Amino acid sequence: MAKAIQYTEFGGPEVLTLNEIPDPEPGPGQVHIRVEAAGVNPIDWKLREGIRASAEITKPRGTGTDGAGHVVATGEGVDGFRPGDPVVFTGRLGAYATDIAVDADKVFGRPAGVTASQGAALGVPIGTAYQAVRSLAVRADDTLLIHGGSGSVGQAAIQFALLTGARVLATTSEARAPRVADLGADPVAYGDGLAGRVRDAAPDGVTVILDCAGTDEALETSVELLEDRSRIATIVRGADAAGLGIRAFGGGSPEPLTDQQNAWRLEAVPVALALIAAGRFSVELGEHYPLERAADAQRASREGAPGKLIVVP
Repeated sequence: MAKAIQYTEFGGPEVLTLNEIPDPEPGPGQVHIRVEAAGVNPIDWKLREGIRASAEITKPRGTGTDGAGHVVATGEGVDGFRPGDPVVFTGRLGAYATDIAVDADKVFGRPAGVTASQGAALGVPIGTAYQAVRSLAVRADDTLLIHGGSGSVGQAAIQFALLTGARVLATTSEARAPRVADLGADPVAYGDGLAGRVRDAAPDGVTVILDCAGTDEALETSVELLEDRSRIATIVRGADAAGLGIRAFGGGSPEPLTDQQNAWRLEAVPVALALIAAGRFSVELGEHYPLERAADAQRASREGAPGKLIVVP
């Protein structure tokens, strides 16, 4: 029997339980993966708490959507994978598990030199960052301001934007500023006077802004600094975006992502895998938790623990 973290009601971390489940049988177009690492994302605990709307719970529900491991078996019609292949997957609810069956179009070969933890850290944050940079059409003549530059999405957005040749400023705490600077962005301390510090750092102004923090300060500063609100986007305060005249990529927005945006989010995973293998992309890993401590992992994520938290079956 396989094992998985599940819950049957919305609530705090205590609703998560470690259950035995039937071993997955890959259906047509699916891959059975033995999970070695699962990424912890804020959306995991937001769904568990009911902060982010989802369907009524009618049976035990898994948690987590990103992971990495090895192929056990493939279903009918699957090409390009064989047992033993190291892989990464995304977009499959129930990633906190020992075994899982995933649609093959959401499974990607994991290059040599990329660890399971690094692969599990991709998915949601890397896909969000890549899609946001693409949707905002960031290019070499831009100066991009990222609110929340030290988080997983912020760090990825810094790196993708720098690859376009853009200059990047990123808000951060003093403690996390060295990480932001190591990635190649100019750190800017958040707090009172933020707009003035951004103007001092970029006298010619910023041309595009991505909010990964979701604070009132981030949104208010954004609309103060940049007149063209079509080049301001939030990934956190989607419900408030329309009222401010800015764009939203998820974050509770009533407007769903477009087909192109969803395609970019999936495309981001193999792009990031290739960059990591080539030494051109960095993933900051945080604490690792055994499967039975998944509740502690989600609790730490909610409290803002640094680095990408990982659950290890």
